[in-house]
Amino acid sequence: MEKSRKDALAGLVFIAFGVAFAIGSLNYDLGVVSRMGPGYVPLALGCLLVLFGVLTIVEGVLRGEGSPIGPVPWRAIILLIGAVLFFGFTVRRLGLVPSIFVAAIMAAFSSSRTSVVQAIVIALALTVFCVLLFVEALGLPVRMFPPGFAF
Repeated sequence: MEKSRKDALAGLVFIAFGVAFAIGSLNYDLGVVSRMGPGYVPLALGCLLVLFGVLTIVEGVLRGEGSPIGPVPWRAIILLIGAVLFFGFTVRRLGLVPSIFVAAIMAAFSSSRTSVVQAIVIALALTVFCVLLFVEALGLPVRMFPPGFAF
């Protein structure tokens, strides 16, 4: 029975991210289920990712599809990683709205099938959703725009 390389690689990526999250969470207080500390959710998510990775590998072995992996989508990889890094490095200086908008544009263009209009609609929708969720609903003290920005 030929094993699926795609599923094995995907499972290994899930496991690697899960282990990284779990290890990172150990630097914080875990707490207990009734009173969760800041490390509890990352640890739980890390464990879930490891579980999903193992299940993905097992499913690939049982299914036995051995199709070739194909070309690496470098454009998507670079733009998605760049979007996350851009947001992380600019959200405090530029504010939530411009950082999310630009990061969403970058992520939308990771697909060659996305048009400029679609990317702008995606970015606007995601920006509005994040502002409503994080600022309005959760009340997080996040700067919306850069200092000195007059709306």
